[in-house]
Amino acid sequence: MTMNPNKVYVKVAVDFNEDGQMLPKQITWEDGKKYDIDKVVDIRQASSMKAGGQGDRYTILMGTHQSYLFFERSAEITGCKLGKWFVERR
Repeated sequence: MTMNPNKVYVKVAVDFNEDGQMLPKQITWEDGKKYDIDKVVDIRQASSMKAGGQGDRYTILMGTHQSYLFFERSAEITGCKLGKWFVERR
């Protein structure tokens, strides 16, 4: 399996609203630094043009910086493993 240098898998702290919608609250980058997500602007099905892959694309605000956060669903939806979060490396 070839690793994509543009795709960075990250740890994400999430909350769920009363409808079961997953809302990311904080990203932990690969170096361990944490970034709070101030607002989720949009959620839609979309592909990552730079890093490849597709799933749910969250448009997020961290301060005044807007970015995309992707949730890549697992092909094996069993137990607790539903998928992984990633961001596109700049």
